Amino acid sequence: MARLLPEALTTLAINALRNAGALQSIAESTARALIYADLRGLSSHGVSRLPMYCAQLRNGRVDPAAQPVIVADRGAAVLIDGADGLAYPACDLAMSTLTERARQYGSAVAGVQRSHHFGVGAAHLAALGARGLVALAFSNSPAAMPAWGGRRALFGTNPIAAVFPRRNGVPLVIDLALSEIARGKIALAARDGKPIPEGWATTRDGQPTTDARAALDGMMLPFGGAKGAMLALIVELLAAALTGANFGYEAGSFLTEEGERSRIGHLFWAIDPGALTGDETYLSRVEALIEMMLMDDDVRLPGYRRERLADAAQDEGVEIPDALIAQLKGN
Repeated sequence: MARLLPEALTTLAINALRNAGALQSIAESTARALIYADLRGLSSHGVSRLPMYCAQLRNGRVDPAAQPVIVADRGAAVLIDGADGLAYPACDLAMSTLTERARQYGSAVAGVQRSHHFGVGAAHLAALGARGLVALAFSNSPAAMPAWGGRRALFGTNPIAAVFPRRNGVPLVIDLALSEIARGKIALAARDGKPIPEGWATTRDGQPTTDARAALDGMMLPFGGAKGAMLALIVELLAAALTGANFGYEAGSFLTEEGERSRIGHLFWAIDPGALTGDETYLSRVEALIEMMLMDDDVRLPGYRRERLADAAQDEGVEIPDALIAQLKGN
């Protein structure tokens, strides 16, 4: 393992993407999001994704020169075409649009179609939270989970993220996939030849497995049983039906070099607290709830441990496998 400071890790990521054909702006946007994940200990969504991104850029599954554009615009609602590129520039456009329009209209929504893996959902919402906006993110993903009672993978792991600003404090950040575990963690276990705990996934024929490779070829299990599956359905409808994107069962895999383009969707929603109860009341109510939560010693505020890791990583760097560094330098 090598330990890289954020600047060195960013340079490594940008160079790998540029060598795979990505435009400079696309490489920079993507690197920012991946390094956000690595700094917070979310290595399954960090630069470990780059070998597959780069392979897909090279073989045309992802357009290395894609420029996102707004294709529908009705005041507080916009639709962005990701143009079959990496997701991050389209998500950046969504965030900049929402910042302005949520202030103007009190609430605004941005959908993204024809997109790709959008990484850690909270990474996109951080700028909105810093500007005092409540924000939510939804994304569907290639099929990995069955409908409840079904035998075929139809839904993705379909992450949800939310950010709630605080007065003079780090926002509350909630970020989760709707599978028992993020698919990226199983991909890392498969890469490293490690087993996974029982209860994370099944084989293709629905049998429980601890074999990470068999799990990637099989199905993820929803957290919370039927309730998790219903939440995955909600995200599928929000992120794909509203945007005209592919449903999970129509989307090409994030994890293979060959195949159809993913063309999944995302939905972002920003709310200005000042348009409802008012900023001061909102912030006071948030602090009142947090005070009650922290009266129990074992309660942790969501997102806070990740931010402490990020602060430490600014000086200490991030551990990256030597083989991954060599692979990225070879791209």
